[in-house]
Amino acid sequence: MVKNNKIEKKQKNTEKHTSGFSPKVVGLIADEVAKTVVRHLTTFRRPKKRKKVKKIEYAIFLDTSAIIDGRIFDVINLGLFYGIFVVLESILLELKHIADSQDAVKRERGKKGLELLEKAKKAKRVKFIVLPDEKDEIIKEKNLKEVDERLIYAARVNKGKIITCDYNLEKKSNISGVVAINVNTLAVSLKVRAVPGEALHIKILHTGKDATQGVGYLDDGTMIVVENASAELGKAIDVLVARVIQTTAGRILFAKKI
Repeated sequence: MVKNNKIEKKQKNTEKHTSGFSPKVVGLIADEVAKTVVRHLTTFRRPKKRKKVKKIEYAIFLDTSAIIDGRIFDVINLGLFYGIFVVLESILLELKHIADSQDAVKRERGKKGLELLEKAKKAKRVKFIVLPDEKDEIIKEKNLKEVDERLIYAARVNKGKIITCDYNLEKKSNISGVVAINVNTLAVSLKVRAVPGEALHIKILHTGKDATQGVGYLDDGTMIVVENASAELGKAIDVLVARVIQTTAGRILFAKKI
């Protein structure tokens, strides 16, 4: 009996020592348990999916030359184009450099281009956005040093078109598989089609290369050279188209007085 009492006392003393942790020790143990649980939970978290960058549908990219030329904005206001009009940051930077040029003519053209862009952005009919250039690693990888190369690449990636007044950019774009619309070509296509034998009423504005020739213009800017009409300077006369010559600058009509 005495032996059993000693055993019970010993067990109680052991329980007393093992369960008697100080609050500080208990707190440290709890912190470690919490950290372990958090580590395990984070390993089972699914990685967040990266948001895919949406392509710009029916994007129309404007070249520096087209912006400065300005005629494309008149066409846009007519509602002939739809979709989003895009200007690359490098194009804007190029316009700014032109606007800051020491040359008075270049400076004026650059300012004009920036003003036209600003006016177009405020219009409600269409949407204009400024698109950042590709990241430096892509520029290096694709060797996109020139602004034209970046423009073609951006248009190709977004399956868009380019509007320009630059003949070389137009050809380079087409070779690269990107549709490029030249404003000058568009203007020529929209000119009035006069044919030999057609009668026209025009005003003679100045003499031609030959002193006997008089020169006038149609409403679309087509030049008409009239034989023996230098004496009619400042007058509106009836003429008959004799022949039409196609040049790189457009069509020239040759006519005779009726």
